[in-house]
Amino acid sequence: MPLASGSPIALSNWRGNNGGARFAGAAHEDIRRMGKRLVCGAGAQDAIDIDTLLERAGLDQLEEQATVKPHEKQQAYSMGTHSAIFVEARVDKALGTVRVTRVVSAVAAGHIVNPRTAASQVAGGVVWGISMALHEEGQFDHDLGRQMNHNLAEYHMPVNADIHDIDVVFVEEHDDIVNPLGAKGVGEIGVVGVAAAVSNAIWHATGKRVRDLPITLDKLFA
Repeated sequence: MPLASGSPIALSNWRGNNGGARFAGAAHEDIRRMGKRLVCGAGAQDAIDIDTLLERAGLDQLEEQATVKPHEKQQAYSMGTHSAIFVEARVDKALGTVRVTRVVSAVAAGHIVNPRTAASQVAGGVVWGISMALHEEGQFDHDLGRQMNHNLAEYHMPVNADIHDIDVVFVEEHDDIVNPLGAKGVGEIGVVGVAAAVSNAIWHATGKRVRDLPITLDKLFA
């Protein structure tokens, strides 16, 4: 990385056999890091070990602070990741049991650097969303103020048999404003909207609108 202005090391004071004069007259932006050395100019012939430079300057470490803020062009735009969730659900008429048989998550997140890892992240979020919609519920004893299902034996979570087809689609999106790479985050977008889509699918199948999660048998038959 370039050595920032205001560094405690004064390169102009360094006179050595490896291009000392070249370093002394160089601008900060002309000096870059290459492995464990500082290099001046386009080639690598004028270089010095960073450890040697620190030793000659009487320092044992080099500290630099940087602040990154959105530039003026970025402030005029929304740079969030977008998605659309499609859910296919089946509800047993007699028992009221719900199975989410397919989920399609279409995500627009700019340039996808690693498609396999990003798809796995989104699919994991979909599983979490299905769990939010149909399974997970913290139960509390309001007299004692204790959580009643505070272990994995009693806290209901989905298993492999509860999860069926999950398709992740990345929509092609070119964004040269968010950052030079054009990449956006897919950390939480996988779970956003899944529970609502499951609820909509159940409503479409049964005509019953349930707004209190998780959607359990008693709520469907109420």
